[in-house]
Amino acid sequence: MREENLMKAIVCDGYGAPDEALRFTDIEPPTVGDDEVLVRVHAASVNPADWHLIRGKPYIARLQMGLRTPSFTVPGCDVAGRVEAVGKGVTAFQPGDEAFGSSFMRGFGAFAERAAVPEHVLALKPANLSFDQAAAVPLAGLTALQGLRDHGRIEPGHRVLIIGASGGVGTFAVQIATSLGAEVTGVCSTRNLDMVRSLGAHHVIDYTAEDFAAGGQRYDLVLQAAGTRSPSDCRRALTHRGTLVQISGDSDGRWIGPVGRVITARLLSPFVSQRMVTFTVRPNWQDLQTLKQLIKAGEVTPVIDRTYSLGEVPDALRYMEEGHTQGKTVITI
Repeated sequence: MREENLMKAIVCDGYGAPDEALRFTDIEPPTVGDDEVLVRVHAASVNPADWHLIRGKPYIARLQMGLRTPSFTVPGCDVAGRVEAVGKGVTAFQPGDEAFGSSFMRGFGAFAERAAVPEHVLALKPANLSFDQAAAVPLAGLTALQGLRDHGRIEPGHRVLIIGASGGVGTFAVQIATSLGAEVTGVCSTRNLDMVRSLGAHHVIDYTAEDFAAGGQRYDLVLQAAGTRSPSDCRRALTHRGTLVQISGDSDGRWIGPVGRVITARLLSPFVSQRMVTFTVRPNWQDLQTLKQLIKAGEVTPVIDRTYSLGEVPDALRYMEEGHTQGKTVITI
């Protein structure tokens, strides 16, 4: 019989494939720090960060997350649920509030029935979204927003190319860039062309049939959220003073993975006229508020591909690793 004071959670015992490294079990609920909020989790979502951290690949990530075993016990970055308790220093939330946010690099813990999340990475849930929809927003939406606005310096009228437009970050990036007045071109596979158009993209490129770098169009901003194209390939699509923002991308390299492209871009940057930028997303309350405003105005809507139960997290991660997700994959708890 399950003890009253325990909760269900996905526990990460060590680095490896999700089926090997993860257990669905009962554990003690988290304690709540002075600046933390205890959330009864109704939904979470999976991100590339989750499977990278669980697998411990590329190996360079272990320098920050633990050389032999991960520093976190319960993985999961995105959370949406109802507040159960607050720390004594918390002022923005009270029990009963519906909240959403991202605990990325702030303890993780979303793949559980309860999560203790720092107050400053949470916001009140948009009233026009379900918990499943809200859980799909934080990490991907914040990444797209910060990549375009802060690092890409997007302006109305800019021509913007989004590589990986049908993925988690890409679906938000298309909508956010359009809402900011840009002329948006999305790069995706054949089966996703209509979906990307429906999000507001003015043009779409099927990467299976056309090379965005070989065409005559030049862009003020290229946001690389997927794929394996090199910085040199991407900059061929830029204007003379354009900006390349690298968020992620695929790589078979076990040691440094897509970090190799980041290093190449930084080495190249001083010698070319274009800006080469990379960054790590920083979850925060203020940017969640910006996303809430866009969602309330109907300018941004999360795209959900599939939903899984908490015990099916390994299956959800395996599906995402296949690289064909349309938008986000959500965990319903």
